[in-house]
Amino acid sequence: MALAASCPSCGAPVVFKSAASIFAVCEYCQSTLVRHDQALEDIGKMAALAEDRSRLQLGTEGRYQGVHFALIGRIQLKYSQGLWNEWYLLFDDLRTGWLSEASGEYVLTFVQPVQEPLPPLDDLKVGQRFALASQPWTVSNIEQAECIAGQGELPFRVGAGYPVATVDLRNGANFATLDYSETPPLLFTGEAVEFKALQLSNLRTAMAVPEKTVEVRVFRCPSCGAPMSARSREILAVGCVSCGAVVNTADKNYQLLSKAQGNRAEQYMLRLPLGSQGRLEDKSVEVIGCLVRQTKSEGVTYYWREYLLAAENGSYRWLTEYNGHWNVVDVLSDVPKKSGAIEIGEVRYGGEVYRHYSTTQSATVVQVSGEFNWRVKLGDAVRVIDYVAPPLLLSVERSPQEQTWSRGRYLAAVDLAAAFNLKKPLPEPLGVFANQPNPWAETHRHVCRLFWKLAGLLLLVQLLFVALGGGKLLLRQELVFSPLIAESTLQTRAFEVRGRSNKLTVHNNTSLDNNWLGLELVLINKATGMAWPVTRELAYYWGHEGGENWSEGRRNDEVVFLDIPAGTYYLTVDPDLAPEKPVQISDTLEVWRGGAGWSNFFLALVFLAIFPIFSRLRHAAFEARRWAESDHAPPVNGDSDSDD
Repeated sequence: MALAASCPSCGAPVVFKSAASIFAVCEYCQSTLVRHDQALEDIGKMAALAEDRSRLQLGTEGRYQGVHFALIGRIQLKYSQGLWNEWYLLFDDLRTGWLSEASGEYVLTFVQPVQEPLPPLDDLKVGQRFALASQPWTVSNIEQAECIAGQGELPFRVGAGYPVATVDLRNGANFATLDYSETPPLLFTGEAVEFKALQLSNLRTAMAVPEKTVEVRVFRCPSCGAPMSARSREILAVGCVSCGAVVNTADKNYQLLSKAQGNRAEQYMLRLPLGSQGRLEDKSVEVIGCLVRQTKSEGVTYYWREYLLAAENGSYRWLTEYNGHWNVVDVLSDVPKKSGAIEIGEVRYGGEVYRHYSTTQSATVVQVSGEFNWRVKLGDAVRVIDYVAPPLLLSVERSPQEQTWSRGRYLAAVDLAAAFNLKKPLPEPLGVFANQPNPWAETHRHVCRLFWKLAGLLLLVQLLFVALGGGKLLLRQELVFSPLIAESTLQTRAFEVRGRSNKLTVHNNTSLDNNWLGLELVLINKATGMAWPVTRELAYYWGHEGGENWSEGRRNDEVVFLDIPAGTYYLTVDPDLAPEKPVQISDTLEVWRGGAGWSNFFLALVFLAIFPIFSRLRHAAFEARRWAESDHAPPVNGDSDSDD
């Protein structure tokens, strides 16, 4: 049952909706009130909340796992890089929970009692893995934050300067927070949630991009005097487009986070102007900032650009560009389960298998332009590991304080120009990028499908010819080749051939056994004496060696005579027996007329195979160019580790 009372400072009504709420902030005079049953005590003024782009507010309602809830309180926390909100929820089943909101990402958690001791804060490191509450967890973030403001009902006392030491843990979509501001520490567990999945209502007026409903602060660069602006208090750093200096907008004197670098070479120029507005995946975005990062490898310096996009519902997205190759990137709330120790191998995520592509030991910020919702400065560096499953790119950025996973999707320059309605075409991409789709992939799949269809059709036609034009047996005769009559020529019975032009096939099936046999065959027309001679040699050997059976050669042979006119024919056979093994050999000789040949079928099949082989080679060549830029580049021909 709700408790209603009056603010002792201004007399305004104050309602405690939850029995778990101990403190409340008067929405009229900002007094912090502590509850003592039916009386309220004023313990001081609460600092004002910093304005941000959040769509949430007190009184916002939603549903989670089928249960209705309402937002009844809020605390705003500040850490070294920016701000985030923690919203206090009251469910219809009288449970309470917390909805964390940071840069458009949402995580819903509940306090979970644990019997086991929680690890000390000083013993934890980013990327560390350990078991807690019967689940494996990976440390993704360690922060020393402070509460700067609050509103509504809260289960504990807060105020400006209230310290909050937290450790975030990840396990796939599961999320946990260790709160070391309490003794003993508290464990909160839950999961990352989608904004739409919460079915939220009674939201603040949408601050849709590109509308600017928040008052813009205008000031001048302390380094060069150029005009600068920040659209809201959520923007904590602004890079000067003129000189490159980075200003701390949270400081009332706009002190520099990093000085102007003065280097305005081509690699620092923006491909996509600040303020550009467009639609990505049918959602409005606006370019508000750009970072230029660099890394060095084997004496070569590589540069790339990362554009910060203000998106819908207070969220942010990224566009990255390297040598004209673009990716639209989103930070992941549901991270890969094996997200602890970085391994050189494969990562499975979202039904895809990503292969390790490269590890950048130090990706350093060398240029800052525009607005950012954290305190970025020149020299900031992270370790970046990239995995690819074209057209997708899975990346993890790791610093001593934080580990962040993101997923990018390759975006063609022409599609990006259309999305932002750019008048000037973007530069053509150079080389092959890590997750650039292979242009021969679809062609190769199409060619292979067509090959198998045509090969199947060709086989059906061949089988049809075989069925309709089956061969006819003209002669079968048993012959014996003996050393005693080795010099004798054997003659078969006569057989009749009808038709203008015939194909005759002569089969010899012998009893060779670790031996060889030479045959001189002559096909003779009995009436005209025309002859067609041919010489054949058969050999067959077998044995047992090393516990295994082996064999080579064959006992059988086939001879084809083409374009044989009609008539009566016989065959003469002159055998040549092996002198080193003069044994008797039996032979079953058969003469067949007609039957569809298979040579044309195999020739046609070889011709058809040229096309998938060609497309496969082109596909492989593209992949070779892709991986040549990775940590797993194939060795170059001629390279040698030996000294001449």
